[in-house]
Amino acid sequence: MKKNTICLWYQSDALEAAQFYAATFPDSYVGAVTYAPTEFPGGELGQVLMVEFTVIGVSCIGLNGGTAFAQSEAFSFMIITEDQGETDHLWDAIIANDGQPSACGWCKDKWGVSWQITPRTLMEAMAAGGDEAKRAFTAMMDMSKIDVATINAARRG
Repeated sequence: MKKNTICLWYQSDALEAAQFYAATFPDSYVGAVTYAPTEFPGGELGQVLMVEFTVIGVSCIGLNGGTAFAQSEAFSFMIITEDQGETDHLWDAIIANDGQPSACGWCKDKWGVSWQITPRTLMEAMAAGGDEAKRAFTAMMDMSKIDVATINAARRG
């Protein structure tokens, strides 16, 4: 386990979530699974308590903590994509697995974790600043899943 790890709270299905992430995102995998050594609030002896997993190189722990807390949009994974094909693949995988689309490249998986599926061209436009950033940002505001061709056209003016 790494010294600094993101811990995500799940009700009871951290292992299922980790397996989905490992199957969906490159450089992602499921590591150690820890089982509850005794009963605890929201859980039972022997159930999956924690799952170590990696999402595109980022170390995470999934904690099955019961219903005391819910996921929030205040935390999200921002995944930078290289083209429309990668954007479509990742967005569609999350939505097809009982996820929910949102606005401006955001979506939520079936466990309530928020994802920003963000094409690199959009980030480059924002970094460029000025009119290019304004045009790209304005175009993005009308989107759910980001359309790379529309962002590129907005960047050019």
